[in-house]
Amino acid sequence: MGMKSAVRSYFKFPVIYKIAIGLVLGLIVGLIVGPAIAPIKPIGDFFVRLLKFCIMPLVLFALTAGAASLSPSTGARMGGKAVGFYVITTVFAAAFGIAMALLFRPGVGMQLVGEGVVKEAAAVSVTDFILRLITTNPFSALANGEMLPTVIFCILLGLALAMVKESPIAEVRKTAETAIAVFEAGRDAIIRIIYWIMEYAPYGVFALLAYVIGTQGPKVIGPLGMVTLTLYVALLIHVFLVYGGALTLARLNFFRFMGGARDAAITAFITRSSGATLPVSLRCATEKLGIDKRLASFAIPIGNTINMDGTCMYTTICAIYIAQAVGVQVTLGQMAAGVLTATFVSIGAVGLPGVGVIILIAVLAAMGLPLEVGTGVALAYAGILGIDAILDMGRTCVNNIGDLAMTSIVAKSEGMLNLDLWRRPAKAKAKA
Repeated sequence: MGMKSAVRSYFKFPVIYKIAIGLVLGLIVGLIVGPAIAPIKPIGDFFVRLLKFCIMPLVLFALTAGAASLSPSTGARMGGKAVGFYVITTVFAAAFGIAMALLFRPGVGMQLVGEGVVKEAAAVSVTDFILRLITTNPFSALANGEMLPTVIFCILLGLALAMVKESPIAEVRKTAETAIAVFEAGRDAIIRIIYWIMEYAPYGVFALLAYVIGTQGPKVIGPLGMVTLTLYVALLIHVFLVYGGALTLARLNFFRFMGGARDAAITAFITRSSGATLPVSLRCATEKLGIDKRLASFAIPIGNTINMDGTCMYTTICAIYIAQAVGVQVTLGQMAAGVLTATFVSIGAVGLPGVGVIILIAVLAAMGLPLEVGTGVALAYAGILGIDAILDMGRTCVNNIGDLAMTSIVAKSEGMLNLDLWRRPAKAKAKA
């Protein structure tokens, strides 16, 4: 009975805390044991293989389901505005993340090495890059882990299903709805598998970090702090520059907006889950920001699915950090691939804690830095995973602030915003 109680208590203890414990123990053990810690590395390698096991199925199911959810016949004008704003800010965030990483250079000088680490990203011409966006065999691209062609195929498939779902023929509509339900169920099943894998994460993180610290020395600790600083500075600039600028152009007070969005921002920061924050965001939108319920109930959930500014910025910053850490010179072509992948893969990414670490694998693959067992890329990735909770708080907070900011702007343009509420103190409630 005592053993069963201990097992239940273990699984009830949040995984993020167990990962943090694994991170701290890995640092300590690596410093104490030194290079002799090398035999522990296969425990971490197994964790890397488990993560790679899920990435392509997740892209297939999540991205197709996400694209299929964009009904072409519902709220076309409002939806077009909302989606347009979301995509524009997401692309900017991904590109801005690269710029910030190149400015702060958090991984320069680390020179993490492993067995068979790639030292140069393969150069790709613009023509080749464009041609490779379309594969001649989607199933081959999926099987071989070719990320961008798979992403484009899934988006087209999802949009096609969304259009078929609007067919005037009942049997065709039912078939499309069943197909979409299959992709949604597949997405949820893969997420469940990822939850199982994350129960092993503390041991994988412990082993990989102990190996990195033991064989490379404590020089890797400082760069991880620089990654955190780089991301948070970038997130703050993005909120004030992009959201603040867009709200100002729409003649909406940025500070009044932040007061109305405060509850959602705090909830997202604490829970690290856009999905869990969704009800709070809807309440802030309608009660604190005066957005019409019809628009809020449409635009906020869409933003919850496709607007991942913070996550995209995180993935590109971490990808450049990893490239710098292993001594890879990333070309403009690889940067463009990273921006596109971060943008598109984030579409349909469920708003759950830690999903960014999965998207990061896709971005790395698109940039010519695949997460292979035993390479320096895998070692640098393990370091990111160890501090991911800290990074996840900031990126999730910004994701949700972006949803509310863009929806407020759309509401203003559509005459669906209670401007009287914006003239009151942020804590004031809307009239019943």
